[in-house]
Amino acid sequence: MINDLALILIVASVVTLLFKWLKQPLVLGYIVAGFLVSPHMPYTASVTELANIHVWSDIGVMFLLFALGLEFSFKKIVKMGMAPVIAVLTIVFLMMVAGIWVGFLLGWSRMDCIFLGGMLCMSSTTIIYKAFDDLGIRQHHFASLVMSVLIMEDVLAIVMMVMLSAVAKGAIGGSVLFESVFSIAFFLVLWFVVGMFCLPWFLRKTRKLMTSETLVVLSLGLCCAMAVISTKTGFSSAFGAFVMGSILAETVEAEKIAKLVEPVKNLFGAIFFVSVGMLVDPDILVEYALPIIGLVLTILIGQAVFGSFGFLLSGQTLRNAMRCGFSMAQIGEFAFIIASMGLSHGVISDFLYPVVVAVSVVTTFLTPYMIRAAEPSYEFIERHLSKRAIRRINHFGIASNKTPTQDTLWSSLLRQVFIDTVVCSILSVTCIALMLNFFLPFCRSILPLAWANGLCGIATILLISPFISMMITKKNNSEEFKQLWTESRLNRPPLVFTILVRVVIALLFVFYVVEYLTRFTHAFIFTLALGAIACMFISRHLKKGTIQMERMFLENLRSREIAAQVEGRVRPLYEGKLLDRAIHISELVIPADSKWAGKSLADLALGSRFGVHVSSITRGHQHYNIPGGNFIVFPLDNLQVIGNDEQLTKLSQAAKSEVIPELVDIENHEMKLRQIIVSEDSPLVGKTLSNSGLRQNHGCMLVGIEKGQEHLSQVDPSHVFSVGDILWVVGEKNSKLIKGTNK
Repeated sequence: MINDLALILIVASVVTLLFKWLKQPLVLGYIVAGFLVSPHMPYTASVTELANIHVWSDIGVMFLLFALGLEFSFKKIVKMGMAPVIAVLTIVFLMMVAGIWVGFLLGWSRMDCIFLGGMLCMSSTTIIYKAFDDLGIRQHHFASLVMSVLIMEDVLAIVMMVMLSAVAKGAIGGSVLFESVFSIAFFLVLWFVVGMFCLPWFLRKTRKLMTSETLVVLSLGLCCAMAVISTKTGFSSAFGAFVMGSILAETVEAEKIAKLVEPVKNLFGAIFFVSVGMLVDPDILVEYALPIIGLVLTILIGQAVFGSFGFLLSGQTLRNAMRCGFSMAQIGEFAFIIASMGLSHGVISDFLYPVVVAVSVVTTFLTPYMIRAAEPSYEFIERHLSKRAIRRINHFGIASNKTPTQDTLWSSLLRQVFIDTVVCSILSVTCIALMLNFFLPFCRSILPLAWANGLCGIATILLISPFISMMITKKNNSEEFKQLWTESRLNRPPLVFTILVRVVIALLFVFYVVEYLTRFTHAFIFTLALGAIACMFISRHLKKGTIQMERMFLENLRSREIAAQVEGRVRPLYEGKLLDRAIHISELVIPADSKWAGKSLADLALGSRFGVHVSSITRGHQHYNIPGGNFIVFPLDNLQVIGNDEQLTKLSQAAKSEVIPELVDIENHEMKLRQIIVSEDSPLVGKTLSNSGLRQNHGCMLVGIEKGQEHLSQVDPSHVFSVGDILWVVGEKNSKLIKGTNK
């Protein structure tokens, strides 16, 4: 195993250096490295134990999705609104249909076609981000639109992995797939709520004791623990790792955890992508050359057309929609993960994996060219369509008509009631399942049956009572409820109905517990359950406890957001109002070796040079709004800059280019300690240390002067150098004073 690991890492490091020099994504370098060390390559050393590599690659997938979860935020998804959701659903559905259709045209099996559709509908976040960065357009507004859709696509990919796993196990029926979706939602909501109650509180209490070493061990331990729980409940370990990452993403320590686990993710992620390259068989690539070309064209044309259509439906103009759609014309890491899952279940053909890898490599190389082709393609369409047609297409997006105030109040109230009811129901179901499956057998082992059932029933009802109370009483005193109640008498019956529905749902939970544990008649069970509900409803102490629980949850949920506001890392509220004026806010980090460091904003003249405005600067935990011209810029300062795409691109390019070059002849800058004897022709004779120019002219530092004592004497700045003085000097080895002596 160590031999194989050494071979993989050495070959991967050499190949990725080559790809870095060629300015290509490192993912491709890892795949090529895997191809070189695979058994299919007879001219190079090969890995002997593929089973061990597959185990490590599974760990790599787990850590990759854990890192993805750390970059994910449920609040961000909610704040994005419906536009990214509409775009991603349109693109994924149409591309999946196109992939399945192409698979059937090629005569492949049904499972191959289904999994092929799942592979072709997911673009690569890593590759697109790298392409935007290389082309210098990451600051453009359309790039942020693409990244928001990619975040939604990654979440949908997680759901698709679970769905395809169910399909691979033979669960193709609609009811079974619905159960899979329901179980995913149940798992996500349950662990997100539990995690947000526990983890932020624990991290806050242990913050003073938590070192970087302890934090990375704890984070990876939680990742593996959730992976185990996910596997035990029928999901994949990768899904559990993503869930834990998304929970930790809402904590204050999220950025620190992401930085700490990045080396681990990079190591195991590299092994995963190398294992992808190992499965590439050259004979299969030659045999399936035409299908590979067909799939490449399907992705390029399909994403260009369907991607543009999806962004157009989400409300973008034709130009922006085409720039976004053309940017997504490739497949990446999720295609490999889905293919690996299909192979592990034995439901797809062996040829499909190397074919998809080859398609990914080709589309990755073509990504920059597709991004550049968007603008000429739009200009071509603009020339051949009338202005009226272009105007109609630009207004083809979803209308944003404002709803009446009452409709807004009703939708807000019903949405909040629905969310609260679902969350409380999931928590109640979990508590009931745990009590009946674990606590009840324990009670029956030490108590008579009737006493055990009674004790378990009372304990279970008390345990779920906070959630039942929250379900019934939540939002009954909210501003929306009060306003709707006082506005019209016609609103009162439906408002009462919302309470009755929640009471019935709560009644069903209590009814189930009582019926499970007793043999009384249904009428008595119903009366007992109703009485329990009434007690929960009128209990002020219980209501106070539920309010405290809710406040604690919301405080934990907003902890990262509060920290970001305090540290000035949140975009200002006026950002969205700038978009209709073709300008937006972007961030620029000053490079560590920038020539701009140490200069004031007035000296840099960013406004006159690039036409941009610096609205704020973040330095560590300090935030400076509206900095003046005398403000000095430091390395790694984060500047929030306002401008249009062209201005921000020029600014970003200038910041990257105006840096201090790296030392090429670094060996010549080695520091030496030398003994120098002042001679008659020395430039130091007759000069004091102050005016000798030892530092300025010769690049040296005087450590001391030797006068026969055992230790060196410190030199007074007024000391006059004379012939025969023995000086001990530190300086670079190419300094004239250092070169002049061999000692």
